Amino acid sequence: MSTSSMSLRDRLSVNLRSGGLAVALVAIIALFAVLTGGQSLSPQNVSNIITQNAYILVMAIGMLFAILMADIDLSVGSVVALTGAVAGVITVNWGLPWPVGVAAGLTVGILVGVWHGFWIAFVGIPAFIVTLAGMLIFRGLTMIVLNNVQISPFPSGFRSIASGFLNGLLGGYGYDLFTLVLAAALLAVFVLRDWRTRRRSIANEVAVSPVGVWIVKIVGVCGAGMSFAWLLATYKGTPFVLLILGVLIVLYSFIANRTVWGRQVYAIGGNREAAALSGVKVTWVRFLVFVNCSFLASIAGIIFTSRLNVAGPKAGNGFELDAIAACFIGGAAVTGGIGTVLGAMIGGLVMAVMNNGMSLMGVGIDYQQAVKGLVVLGAVAFDLINKKRAGAAA
Repeated sequence: MSTSSMSLRDRLSVNLRSGGLAVALVAIIALFAVLTGGQSLSPQNVSNIITQNAYILVMAIGMLFAILMADIDLSVGSVVALTGAVAGVITVNWGLPWPVGVAAGLTVGILVGVWHGFWIAFVGIPAFIVTLAGMLIFRGLTMIVLNNVQISPFPSGFRSIASGFLNGLLGGYGYDLFTLVLAAALLAVFVLRDWRTRRRSIANEVAVSPVGVWIVKIVGVCGAGMSFAWLLATYKGTPFVLLILGVLIVLYSFIANRTVWGRQVYAIGGNREAAALSGVKVTWVRFLVFVNCSFLASIAGIIFTSRLNVAGPKAGNGFELDAIAACFIGGAAVTGGIGTVLGAMIGGLVMAVMNNGMSLMGVGIDYQQAVKGLVVLGAVAFDLINKKRAGAAA
């Protein structure tokens, strides 16, 4: 369909489908800003939302690749606990440098992924069963490693992974100039890439939004991005975990969209038999997806342990459900083959903002769980309705 042949209603529908989740996130942020009297948008609270939820977002990236193949990983919460336990024993009990503890934790995550990948990809046991068993196995190993007691405190260098800030590199008066410059540079790259994509689409006669809608989108994204950066800059600057998360988002978005391996993951989720017949090495792709999922869970484990400054046997309980919910709220399909890294991040932020807002309002954890469940159900239903409409309109 050419741009000229699209009606205004069709164009708005296309934009609503592609940006509906981001609009929902903005609406939820605005709602809680009103309900909390602006407290949810204070610089300290915005910074806390990032540092308190970064590990869930990191896990969601790995979980997304498993869901793209119509698989799932139920063990990531236990991997978080085991990673923190290993890092704690090496760093606190043995007194070795904290980078050694971090390296050991990440190695454990990779080994767990190899274990899962072997049984799932090469033996053929369903991922649900293997990772369910892994959830029990690695929770038990965590208790054994910790002797069922907590380990604390960690060295300051380890704690700074989740609690540290990049501040003062370029100075500033009452704010961190580096944070603002970094945000402006990233937004400039985003605008340039979006503009080039739009020009390429027009050249190929692919449907695009009207110029006015595109300008409104760019102004909205840049305004929201700089407002977010200003809040961080007037608190303590850029959190280290935000830098880690940003690198992972860019890296895995590139892998998903621009590499052969990433496209093979989508192909397997879309139709596994067809992918195999077209030459995709399904076994090895699935193996690597689960290695990657556990590796990212181990990074989340380091961040979580660093933030709490303690390694405990119950760490990571229920984290797998938050990671899965972030992916589905972010538009990933239960049947596989559909989903984006950015969508999973927005889905995770929707949950994070809701948790934070309800906590500020004094809503009990029981009601918070019920509301989160309804949001997950509503997000999936909204996605299905949109897809049915798109299919009917095609």
